Amino acid sequence: MLPNVQRTDAADHVPVLREEVRELLDVQPGETVVDATFGAGGHSRILAAELQGSGKLVAIDRDPTVKGYFDRVKASTRGVQMRFLRGNYAVVLSQLAANDVRADAILLDLGLSSMQVDRPERGFSYATDAPLDMRMDTSEETSAADVVATYDELELASIFKRYGEERYARQIARAIVRRRDEEPIERTGQLVDIVKASIPAPARFGEGHPAKRVFQALRIEVNHELDALEAGLPAAFEMLRPGGRLAVISFHSLEDRMVKRFLRDRARGCTCPPELPICVCGKEPEARIVTPKPRRPSALEIDHNPRASSARLRVAVRV
Repeated sequence: MLPNVQRTDAADHVPVLREEVRELLDVQPGETVVDATFGAGGHSRILAAELQGSGKLVAIDRDPTVKGYFDRVKASTRGVQMRFLRGNYAVVLSQLAANDVRADAILLDLGLSSMQVDRPERGFSYATDAPLDMRMDTSEETSAADVVATYDELELASIFKRYGEERYARQIARAIVRRRDEEPIERTGQLVDIVKASIPAPARFGEGHPAKRVFQALRIEVNHELDALEAGLPAAFEMLRPGGRLAVISFHSLEDRMVKRFLRDRARGCTCPPELPICVCGKEPEARIVTPKPRRPSALEIDHNPRASSARLRVAVRV
């Protein structure tokens, strides 16, 4: 029997880096704010409060179960025009930008929402036995079980290594292929057992759960998270008015490197070779980086929410 799991509500959901987001996005009354990864609405509730009864807040999320959380946040917010758009944030932001919608502040929180991981039936967690799903948008066809069932050994090892930085990626991939020849791998518990049996005994008792990296890699693959980030960053930046702020919270080194590189490129001016006496490219900086180094959660926040430990917040202003 699965253990009882407390359901997450936006009213009691404490989002990661709450005070840092409030400070660095610096939302003012009357502005237009986009929470491009709404989740359980914790950040949106804070940003809506900063609007002080005027302005607009657009919430985006691909998860069909999120609308109820949005409705509750909207019902408790007075004076702010609020709208929910369901879909992949990269696609929705691109559509908004193409229609000349502009924003003063945009937030991307790339982490897995607690209302997803805390629901065993969604299959994101290695802590409970459940269907091996991991789809953020349950209308999508490919689940984690499909990836495990159809990818060959090299493909599985590649995603475990790249997205999970899993040291024993090849051994785990080989074990999955062998096991699925005997029986379908359709539950999280089966995958956890395979991972544990595939790695040396000392690694099972190291830092964190032994299946953490494999589950992370599958989630990123199933939801095409890095593809969304690659397309979503330029779309978000295009939406910003001059003086608009873009804040991105990442939880994975690959994500953080993509965000860092994107913001650095937008903040760079002249790209002419140093041997040229004058600039001929004419390139001017498009952004000012607010966080030369990413902001990290405090020890107190990590103590209260261990899931926040890998969070990194980067912020830039469009000039």
